[in-house]
Amino acid sequence: MNQAFYDQFSPYYHLIFPDWEASIKRQAQSLHGLIQSHWPGRVEEILDVACGIGTQTLGLAQLGYTLTASDLSPGAIARARSEAAARGLEIAFEVADMREANPAQAQRFDLLIACDNSVPHLLCDAEILMAFEAFYAKLKPGGGCLITVRDYERESREGIQVKPYGVRVVEGVRYVLFQTWEFKGEIYDLKMYFVKDAGTGSGSGTGTGTDTSTGSEDLTTSVMSTQYYAVGLGKLCDLMVQAGFKQVQQFRDGYYQPVILGTRPA
Repeated sequence: MNQAFYDQFSPYYHLIFPDWEASIKRQAQSLHGLIQSHWPGRVEEILDVACGIGTQTLGLAQLGYTLTASDLSPGAIARARSEAAARGLEIAFEVADMREANPAQAQRFDLLIACDNSVPHLLCDAEILMAFEAFYAKLKPGGGCLITVRDYERESREGIQVKPYGVRVVEGVRYVLFQTWEFKGEIYDLKMYFVKDAGTGSGSGTGTGTDTSTGSEDLTTSVMSTQYYAVGLGKLCDLMVQAGFKQVQQFRDGYYQPVILGTRPA
C-alpha cells in the first residue's frame, strides 16, 4: 500500500509545502544545527532511508554532506534523481525498504535519517524494532540516528478528521489539498486529496489517484490512501533503546516535527 501511495503521490508531493524550495533550505539548516549540536565534527556521510522526492536529501547535499538515499517508492526515487540532477548534485539513490536500510550498500554511515513521519508507516512495534535494528547495523561506531515524526499524543482520535493543507497556485493551475484521518484503534486510514482546478475550459483528463472523480472538464480530484500507526514518542524512544542505541533523546523544538535522536556506541 505505501509503495503505491507514494508512487501516486510523488508528482504532487512538493505541493504540501507552500514553498518547497524554501522548505528544502529551511529543513536542511535545522537538521544541520541538530547534527552539529549532537555529533559535532563527526558527520560527513549520511544515509536517508526514507528520502521521498528528496526534501531533506537535497538540502543536506547542498550544505556539503555526502548523501546516499533510498525509498520504498520507485516513483519517488525517479523524481528525487531528477531533482538532484537539476541541481547538479551527485547523490546515490536506491529503491529499498527501510526495514532493510538499503541492503545493497555495504557501506557504514556517520548518520542515518528517516524524516517526514516515515517510521509510523510501519504498523506495529515489531516492524519498527526491525527497522531500528537495521538502522543500527548501517551506522559506524559512534554514528547517529535521527528520525522525525508526528506527535500523536497531541492528536485527537475521534471521528473522521479533516486536515487542510491549503491552496496552491502553480502556473495558473489551482490545487486544493487536504487529508482525512479515520482511526481504528492505534492504526488510522489516511486519504490524501488533491483537487486540481485547471480553469481553462480545455479539460484536464482524469486523475492519477486510486479513487478519482471529476466534477467538470477542468476539475480533477485525485485521492490516495495509506495507513499509519499512531505511535507515541516515548514508545519510539524505548524501541530505539531496545535496538541498541544510547543517548536516546526527543525534542519538540528545532524542527517542524518532533525529533528523536540516538547514537550507536563507539
